Amino acid sequence: MNLLDRSRTVAPPRFNRWLVPPAALAVHLSIGQVYAFSVIKEPLIERFFPETGVGTPIAVIFSIAIVMLGLSAAFGGVWMERNGPRKAMVLAATFWVTGFLVAALGVQLGQLWLVYLGYGVIGGMGLGIGYISPVSTLIKWFPDRPGLATGLAIMGFGGGALVAAPLTQRLLDAYAVEPVDALVPTLLTLAAVYAVLMLAGASVIRLPAPGWAPAGWTPKATTDVMRTNGDVRVRNAVRTPQFYLLWVVLFVNVTAGIGILEDAKPMIMDFFPDTVTEATATGFVGLLALANMSGRLGWSSLSDAIGRRRTYVMYLGVGATLYAVLALAGDAATALFVTLTFVIVSFYGGGFATVPAYLKDLFGKLEVGAIHGRLLTAWSAAGVAGPLIVNSIVDGRREAGLEGATLYIPSMVVMACLLVLGFVANMLVRPVDTKHHEPADAGTAPTAAPADQTRALAGAGAKES
Repeated sequence: MNLLDRSRTVAPPRFNRWLVPPAALAVHLSIGQVYAFSVIKEPLIERFFPETGVGTPIAVIFSIAIVMLGLSAAFGGVWMERNGPRKAMVLAATFWVTGFLVAALGVQLGQLWLVYLGYGVIGGMGLGIGYISPVSTLIKWFPDRPGLATGLAIMGFGGGALVAAPLTQRLLDAYAVEPVDALVPTLLTLAAVYAVLMLAGASVIRLPAPGWAPAGWTPKATTDVMRTNGDVRVRNAVRTPQFYLLWVVLFVNVTAGIGILEDAKPMIMDFFPDTVTEATATGFVGLLALANMSGRLGWSSLSDAIGRRRTYVMYLGVGATLYAVLALAGDAATALFVTLTFVIVSFYGGGFATVPAYLKDLFGKLEVGAIHGRLLTAWSAAGVAGPLIVNSIVDGRREAGLEGATLYIPSMVVMACLLVLGFVANMLVRPVDTKHHEPADAGTAPTAAPADQTRALAGAGAKES
């Protein structure tokens, strides 16, 4: 087991830092399956509520998983910083795969509480630990491009559904004629695939040696007052107003996007019942996964150039406008609906990928992984709020005899208002008071590497860069 220790994951001289992003992607692509939940939502409804067809109790599975993601990230962030990313990735794989196995047992026995426990609680713990483990590691490897680094780390989570949605649908089709009969073998197959991918990523991940920096790179003076040169520990970061303003920003951005993602497949079929088939709707889920993934890399990379706060102005301000248009004219044409939802979900993904760099700008890189973990409690809250807002409104209006796009219009108005609230919170963010910074001589700075090791690492950096 000492192979998992932090000391055993420190990179040797001449290690290529570009091997780290694929390791992160292997984990995030696996746990990103949660964004394809809507593909198995209908079979789960048929299994547990064949007569009523209500979706809210099944949506609770997704909400529990997201709640546990935030809680496990909050409590596991400091543990991960202390024990290293490899041990965290192996633990995440154990929880994630076990969650699928327990959920499959619940489906087989007809016990919904086991699905809550498996996919929701146990799998959600794997989500949280697996989500944060590569982020701070990649920030350490790419101090010259933190926005790009966090985009690389988190891109796979958004893109997981791009692979998982068609794969899950194909497995459901292949194992049985009725999707409900195929749920158990589908969940077991996915568990096996994700176990291999996540453990492969854990075997490759490495930490940079103390004092390492990209060849030829030195920190540059910046005119951006939002970027600090100090470091704030997590215990002090959670006492600042900046932390809670960013909590609100992340909460509303996630709530707005997750409401679409969790209900994507039935939503587009309700908007366009005469033209959209089940296969097309599954393709729409994959398209949104592409939007989620591309937004994580593209928008977060843009934030390196224009700054984090300006990037969130776009996410929240333009996002609110798009939600308003969707509520007013979303069913006018399929192309309009797809375009609007694509951009909204790209902002959702971009918000996830940009927030770790935003935290680094405000609080420094010393304990950014732990601070990020605490902030992800906003994701937990949003994981409840987003699906609850959409599903409760849809179920209520469906019971009232309404159908089509009118089922979703009130929830879209709510999302637009929430994004306006987030816009205001983002504009109130200011630099962190220096009284929260760690003293320069408190041992928080990286330990200098031996001269011969530094020269070797610099030579390796020159090759990779």
